[in-house]
Amino acid sequence: MTIPPFEDRPPQLDRVSAYDEKHLASYIRLLDAEAEGADWREAVAIIFGLDPEKDPQRAKLVHDSHLSRAHWMRDKGYRHLLEPRLQ
Repeated sequence: MTIPPFEDRPPQLDRVSAYDEKHLASYIRLLDAEAEGADWREAVAIIFGLDPEKDPQRAKLVHDSHLSRAHWMRDKGYRHLLEPRLQ
């Protein structure tokens, strides 16, 4: 699976962004990993291709910030995906 380019932190907007749309699969994978009780280090290595042994602070930041955004998408943001877009 190709890993789309990612920021250390996703944009924290009250609307779904183009970044969110590009990373929906990553968000779903993070939520699945969390539900399965997977270790965050394994999840960040598989989903983002980061080595948590080499750069643990960045790996943890990427994991936690994207998981937080995934929670927002699951709980609130998904509604915005159904709204018509302005041209």
